Amino acid sequence: MHKKIWEKPYQCEECGKSFLTRTEIQNHERIHTGEKPFKCGECGKCFSQKPNLGRHQRLHTGEKPHRCLECGKAFAENGNLLRHHKIHTGKKPYQCIECGQFYRSTSELRNHIKVHTGEKNFKCLDCGRTFAHLFSLRSHSQIHTGEKPHKCSECDKCFSRKYNLLMHQTTHTGKKPYKCLKCGKCFSQRSGLHKHTRIHTR
Repeated sequence: MHKKIWEKPYQCEECGKSFLTRTEIQNHERIHTGEKPFKCGECGKCFSQKPNLGRHQRLHTGEKPHRCLECGKAFAENGNLLRHHKIHTGKKPYQCIECGQFYRSTSELRNHIKVHTGEKNFKCLDCGRTFAHLFSLRSHSQIHTGEKPHKCSECDKCFSRKYNLLMHQTTHTGKKPYKCLKCGKCFSQRSGLHKHTRIHTR
């Protein structure tokens, strides 16, 4: 009698899960044994699965084979591309149970939840200040290093933070995106608007 093509004859003795091929069960069994035979030649990190090593190596090569057909942005991993697609679809299926706000991904939601919990796990080794997000710590660290990677294309002035560059660029464009809700006066920088609003609270 012939085996049906969808039968999975190889069964794991540890957990009972079945597989179609010998290679599949051998890869699976490494979960139980802890074996990690695939080693990165760049940093020495080891992996149990060859595809995981391949994804990791893109960190070193900078390869980004997964490209968005909408805007052309490229990603190292397909999962990141799928999450990115939600920007174009406008879908925000993940809701915060504290305030009801919606987010495109679970990572965005997790980052937002720190606003409610006050969690700040990222600590500056120079001054001890703590931050909720890694990107905030990296931005802050440039204060200590003196690094100013954000350069104005108009006057070549450099800034440590991208936000400060964007604020500076309004001096060239003449844009005033910050509007007072009381009197309608507009300002190029948020700090100018905050200073102005004190007139209405006196």
